[in-house]
Amino acid sequence: MNNYDLKQEIKKLGMTQKAFAENIGVGENTVGNWVRGIVETPKWVSRIVELLHKEKAYEEAKRAFCQNSTNLVD
Repeated sequence: MNNYDLKQEIKKLGMTQKAFAENIGVGENTVGNWVRGIVETPKWVSRIVELLHKEKAYEEAKRAFCQNSTNLVD
């Protein structure tokens, strides 16, 4: 993934490399090697990142909806 900035994507997710590694079930050193370009990042990682972004957006929307619903009741 030549143009894929995994480090930036992990940062956008609000995760550390360690948390990202734990979340996707690989070792922290593996993620570090991908980020530093020592080992090529597998293509499936970009799909997981995409899904994690969607999950984050869903959780944020759900939280906002719940806050707005609470404000309507008060």
